[in-house]
Amino acid sequence: MPPFSSNPSLLSKSSDHHETLIHYPLSHPNQVPIVEDVEEEEEMKDDLVPEDEVHKPMDSVKPKTDQSFIYIDNSNWSIVWTNVIFFIILHAVHIYGIYYLIKIKPYPSWIFSWFWGTWGGFGITAGAHRLWSHRSYKARLPLRIFLMIGQTIAGQNNLYVWSRDHRVHHKFSETDADPHNSHRGFFFAHMGWLLFKKHPDVLKKGKTLDCSDLMKDPVVRFQVRYYYWLLLVWGMLIPWLVPVFLWNETLSGSFLINVISRYVTSLHCTWFVNSTAHMFGNRPYNHKIGPCENLFVSYGAHGEGYHNYHHTFPYDYATSELGFSLNITKVFIDTAAYFGLAYDLKRVSRSIIEKRKAAVEKALQVES
Repeated sequence: MPPFSSNPSLLSKSSDHHETLIHYPLSHPNQVPIVEDVEEEEEMKDDLVPEDEVHKPMDSVKPKTDQSFIYIDNSNWSIVWTNVIFFIILHAVHIYGIYYLIKIKPYPSWIFSWFWGTWGGFGITAGAHRLWSHRSYKARLPLRIFLMIGQTIAGQNNLYVWSRDHRVHHKFSETDADPHNSHRGFFFAHMGWLLFKKHPDVLKKGKTLDCSDLMKDPVVRFQVRYYYWLLLVWGMLIPWLVPVFLWNETLSGSFLINVISRYVTSLHCTWFVNSTAHMFGNRPYNHKIGPCENLFVSYGAHGEGYHNYHHTFPYDYATSELGFSLNITKVFIDTAAYFGLAYDLKRVSRSIIEKRKAAVEKALQVES
């Protein structure tokens, strides 16, 4: 899950699935959702589902290679020095911001920063990730605008770049073509991938995938066109100046807490999904892939830590079988659906989940 840029694009075709679709009738937004277990509809066939996902028999899923991938172009070292310098400065200011927060205790600004960061978090998790990258549900215009602004607040590049890179990550997970390939180590998967030039396979294979659907959304087109102006206003000026005018926070203090520290914290919450949730935890749905179930990451990333489930069932809007457990993004989407702002929520049927878990348990017993 990215900030800054990368290259590629994507969109893989899924095979047939048996899923549970949750429908929120448009004429009755406050009605209790109707849950029906149905075969995959035609419109779902374009969903992002990697080729080695759950619909293949367990014994046909091959383990990822353990080969290490380190790409260095000796002519220029492949290091993006501008990003290195930027992140060093950013983290140095962030550390001072933490010191300021502890010493001065500006609680109103801290609370405001938390709410602003939460909006940004939903822009990533409910917006860029579950809505635009995976199309796991549909959203009406007001909700799409709200999530677009939130994703801008998060400052992790525009919606097109974020979603494109994430689709490439799923399609080519843990290979050279994965933008933040966890086989290159924790630091690389966490943030190092932003400090190095892209592996040639990221550029080559990413170009074979289609992301044109993203630019069909006028909300995405608008944000891409005016991204840096929107980022300046929503990501910097508003969170910086609101505390100054409303409760007399100092300019420097507000900048440290509500701009820099909020931004760095949100970056690491996203990055932990790429690193920690690909290395530490259990794998009950597919034991032959890297992504894991990690409650720590779910707590910090609004429910995005159920990563083994998510990489097995990437089209499920909840990204977990556990309902509301440390998954406030699901609560957010369910609430939006209750009011008619979200609809066509895609969910995996219980029978599919249980069959998958049973297959993993059986495979593990055989291997042991």
